[in-house]
Amino acid sequence: MDQSPETLADRIRQRLAELDMSAREASIRTTGKPEFLRPVLAGARPRIDNLEKLAHVLDVSVQWLMLGGDGKERFKDPTTYVDVPVLSWVSAGKMSFPDVAEDAVSRVMMADLDPTGDWIALKVVGDSMDRISPPESIIFVDRSDKVLVPNACYVISNGDGEATYKRFRPSPMRFEPVSTNPAHEPIYPMREPLIVGRVKKSILDM
Repeated sequence: MDQSPETLADRIRQRLAELDMSAREASIRTTGKPEFLRPVLAGARPRIDNLEKLAHVLDVSVQWLMLGGDGKERFKDPTTYVDVPVLSWVSAGKMSFPDVAEDAVSRVMMADLDPTGDWIALKVVGDSMDRISPPESIIFVDRSDKVLVPNACYVISNGDGEATYKRFRPSPMRFEPVSTNPAHEPIYPMREPLIVGRVKKSILDM
């Protein structure tokens, strides 16, 4: 019976070789950062959420990555992850350039997203949504969900290459900040806004 490699780094190297995948590719697919695996392969222990994403990329279980094993322990976890492109940044203030671009600057694996959605990830700039998404947060936007629901959050565009992230409120239609900064005011659109998509998840990498 084959023995599992002794260390986490050895098991990662084994799977990279079996999949003919570079450490850079695995890093980008896991966190969007090409150097993610460098310290891990040198012996550092990654955060558990990143370990879970890496296990999905390498098609093995978290248990096997952490502890090794030579039988059913190696099987992939049933958790569903979605490979989400990180496209650009979005203003959490007034309408601001750039609008949502189509070219991915990186990619990230994320659990607990509807796999049938049309997902993009955007970095938040500004503090008008800081009670939900502090600056530098990453928001996950489902572009297939454009139905306005009271109190839900959306990325909207004015159609002129400008976009923002706000909470929708009806009667009258407005898009409100959710902020500790009282300087931010609701946006009352002059015409029906273009809905980029509904924001379903916000994370902040500490």
